[in-house]
Amino acid sequence: MYAVIKTGGKQYKVAADDTITIEKLTAAAGETVVFSEVLMLGAAAGVTVGAPFVAGASVAGEVLQQARGPKVISFKKRRRQNSKRKRGHRQDLTIVRIAEILTDGAKPSKAAPAKASKAAEPKAAKADEAQAAPAPAAGGARDSSNLSLIAGIGPTIEKKLRAAGVTSWEQIAGWTAEEIEATDKELALRGRITREEWVEQARELLDGKPPRAKVDKAELESGDDK
Repeated sequence: MYAVIKTGGKQYKVAADDTITIEKLTAAAGETVVFSEVLMLGAAAGVTVGAPFVAGASVAGEVLQQARGPKVISFKKRRRQNSKRKRGHRQDLTIVRIAEILTDGAKPSKAAPAKASKAAEPKAAKADEAQAAPAPAAGGARDSSNLSLIAGIGPTIEKKLRAAGVTSWEQIAGWTAEEIEATDKELALRGRITREEWVEQARELLDGKPPRAKVDKAELESGDDK
C-alpha cells in the first residue's frame, strides 16, 4: 500500500519504511507524527482519490532527526547603480521514517504527541519556536535575540549570523567545538568565535551578567583596572 500526503505545501508518495526529507516539523527526534492530509491511497484493490483528502486516512511516521539543507546564495546586482545584495539561506528540514498507513480512522500503534498539518508548515513552525524561546534572565528584561550585546559581534557579523539561522544567545551558548569550527569556516570569521569567547559571553548573558563591552567601558571611565 502507498499513499500521497501533503505537508509543507508539497506532496510526497510514501509507503511503509520509506524515509523522506520534508520541511521542518515541530517535533523532536523519536517522536511520532501523523500526516492527516492524505490525497490518495493505492492498494491491490485499487486507488482511492480524496476530495481533496481521503476520509479516515492518515500516515504515521517517526522523526529521525532535524537537519538543514545546503546553503543557497541569492545575489542581485543593478548595473551602473552601485547596488548589489547577497543573501544566504539554509532550509530547516525534518527527516521522517514512515511507520504505517492507516485507514478508516485507525490510530497509530504508538502515541503521536505531534501532528503534522497546515499548522506545522514552516512559517507556523518558526512562530511556535519563537513562543517557546526561553524568557530573559531574571536579572533584567534583556532580549536573548540581541546578538550585538556579545562583544565582537557588530552589525555586519550579526547579519551574517541571522542569515545562517543563528538568532539567540541560547544557540551560541550551546555550540559544540564542531559547530564552532563549521560556523567559523562558513561565515569566514577567522577564529573570532574562540578568540573573542562568544560562547562564554552568551552563557554569561543568560546567567544575568552584564555585557562585557559595558563592563569594559565602565572600567575605562572609572580608571579602575578590575
